[in-house]
Amino acid sequence: MAISQIPEIETPIKTLASDNAAGTHPRILEALTACNPGHQMPYGADDYSKAAQAMFENLFGRRLGMFFAFNGTGANILALSGMLNRCDAVICAQTAHLVDDETGAPEAILGAKLVTVPTPDGKLTPELIRPCLAAKGNFHHAQPRVVAIAQLTEVGTLYTPDEVRALGGFCHENGLYLFMDGARLSNAVTSLNVPVKSVTSDAGVDVLVFGGTKNGCAFGEAVLVFNPELEARYPVLRKGAGQLASKMRYIAAQFLCYVGEGIYLENARRANAAAQRLAQGLEKMEGVSILYPVQGNEIFLTMPESWIEPLQSFMYFNVMGQGMCRLVTSFDITDEDVDDFLNWAQVQAQGE
Repeated sequence: MAISQIPEIETPIKTLASDNAAGTHPRILEALTACNPGHQMPYGADDYSKAAQAMFENLFGRRLGMFFAFNGTGANILALSGMLNRCDAVICAQTAHLVDDETGAPEAILGAKLVTVPTPDGKLTPELIRPCLAAKGNFHHAQPRVVAIAQLTEVGTLYTPDEVRALGGFCHENGLYLFMDGARLSNAVTSLNVPVKSVTSDAGVDVLVFGGTKNGCAFGEAVLVFNPELEARYPVLRKGAGQLASKMRYIAAQFLCYVGEGIYLENARRANAAAQRLAQGLEKMEGVSILYPVQGNEIFLTMPESWIEPLQSFMYFNVMGQGMCRLVTSFDITDEDVDDFLNWAQVQAQGE
């Protein structure tokens, strides 16, 4: 079927299921079109990729390695691969995306073990990690090598610069690397109102995935290597991981627009504001319980079971199990969208 045969949607559907469900920011679509004419050298030798390298170095105020990847799981695998040997261990929260949502790829592809740590709020601390170091030097156990955190965490909480700095210091004192999955880094940075480097490179993160897809890009993530001892490994590892884009200009052009024009912050602010408006309205309703602080664009809550199906039919969201629901706001969720959802929730509350 040709694209001209696909019927136009008069009223585009919006959901609260995931920020992956949102479309691409119009300005980024323009950037994709603008980079298309003519020929550019492949595999990152294009002008756009070179400009993106300079842009990221300016943003973080330092030399770094930049390696674009196609998607989040691929970026995480690539990022971890440069820090690990086979039979090493990655210490992460029990709720981590690496554990629950990547189909075992880190262990299957990297030959590493994920060591999970229970947390009350999705966040690791030096005190929670310390017991895992007992395995160091014991050949019966996978050797701790990397501490992996996510910003935002898998339950929507965020790490402050001081918290990341404490983890970075602990890791480096104990011969470990610190990795940050920054799929929703933009949401955390805007919520904290701090420069992005203050919670990443300046706080001791060795390797970062700078997310784009959840916040307005069509595709692509940036693996940024701050530790110069690690950088040389990544060009070959990216190819071996199937993450080397031949026409890399299409990822680079998006990030030049997304980061260079500040869209990553603008989009995150809108998504965060929508989440705050939504959470403040819901928590006033009897029977609703917000389970974690709303610090970005995700809300985890319980609600009366009778509400779930009617609300999902109005604006779909995910039920995560044991009655817990997750609502995720995207950059294109408006105040009107939020208020319509809250009004329909109020209707369900009045029908109880």
